[in-house]
Amino acid sequence: MADSIVTITGDNFDTEVLQAEVPVLLDFWAPWCGPCQQLNPVIEALANQMGDKAKIAKVNVDDNRDLAVKLSVKAMPTLIFFQGGEEKERVTGGLNQEAMASKLQALAS
Repeated sequence: MADSIVTITGDNFDTEVLQAEVPVLLDFWAPWCGPCQQLNPVIEALANQMGDKAKIAKVNVDDNRDLAVKLSVKAMPTLIFFQGGEEKERVTGGLNQEAMASKLQALAS
């Protein structure tokens, strides 16, 4: 995983996601999920592209079931876009890098 990608757990969710000063893309994934594995290089490239303009974060649902339940994540991968501590958009399945970057840039402006 790229250094710029933050691993989210129940312990750091509030600080890293809800209190973030930049838009956040939260990727709910699982090690056994084929589509999640296909999305990983796209997420890593996005993290490198966005730099400090957005926070790219991942939640392993196997390790953080309570957080997945709290946010009603029922399928993987699920991408949730946050801004100002609020969920702004949710996508089940993948998006291409350009679409994710466009959504984050729109939230930042």
